[in-house]
Amino acid sequence: MTLLQAPSAVVMIRPHHFCSNPETRDDNAFQTLADQTAEVTSAQALAEFDGAVETLRAAGVTVHVFDDTSRDTPDSVFPNNWFSTHAGGHVAVYPMYAPNRRKERRWDVIELLKRDYRVQDVIDYSGLEQDNLALEGTGAMVLDHIGRIAYTVKSNRADPVLLERFCTHFNFEPMVFEAKDAAGRDVYHTNVLMGIGTDYALICLEMITDPARRAEVKQRLEETGRTVIDLTPEQIAGFAGNALELKGRKRLLALSARAAEVLRPDQIALIEQSATLLPLNIPTIETAGGSVRCMLAGIHLSTRERTVS
Repeated sequence: MTLLQAPSAVVMIRPHHFCSNPETRDDNAFQTLADQTAEVTSAQALAEFDGAVETLRAAGVTVHVFDDTSRDTPDSVFPNNWFSTHAGGHVAVYPMYAPNRRKERRWDVIELLKRDYRVQDVIDYSGLEQDNLALEGTGAMVLDHIGRIAYTVKSNRADPVLLERFCTHFNFEPMVFEAKDAAGRDVYHTNVLMGIGTDYALICLEMITDPARRAEVKQRLEETGRTVIDLTPEQIAGFAGNALELKGRKRLLALSARAAEVLRPDQIALIEQSATLLPLNIPTIETAGGSVRCMLAGIHLSTRERTVS
């Protein structure tokens, strides 16, 4: 059950020309503009990325790194939006909302998965971009791999018809709700609002606008055996919800240093009953409106047996 929710391997994309994406700024309230030159910003992001990879590997997590040298893909450091992997050998490829984010998809990543892991099928939804439909992977959906529930905030990044299609193909139940931040702005991605571990869930229940739906979401999380750790809107602004449980030498919760700092001691104590916090220092990367969870595309696939000739 541990590995079902907490992958032991991830794909990460190393950005050589990182910047805050102008095409997503209108609906991503988490984005900020760096107060320095593009060259300095890019160099800082690269250093933060390399430090994060080193920390993850030192903790026993397998990290597959792909370099992105394009200037046309400013958000490529967040690959969890364009593909996901699933137990049983299934891979999904997703349609993206912003035109420049559609360029992030790269089939060498899928080929690596096929080479090193057992992949039965790849279901590619990306052609639906022609109809202006988007479903941005595990940004738009926070997946409970144990309870088979896809928690999804209503947004232009999560088309309801596509969500139903994904849930039918991959055997999830959709749990859809509206959410707004403290300023009344729509939440653009579910994974900034919540993250699900094996034994606990991080979520800001207050940001779910409908009280009845809020109670239902809490109940479903508790029914699947999770301790609900209720975050504040201020903690969400510090990316405390944008975390991913991983399995290294022990069970870990990867999150940003900023997110770790805004968690209260009692919340940390609840998490640490199940997982050890693994803070990654990525302040420059966070100016793009995503944090650690967005950087990690978890691999929920079985490794292939290596044959020796």
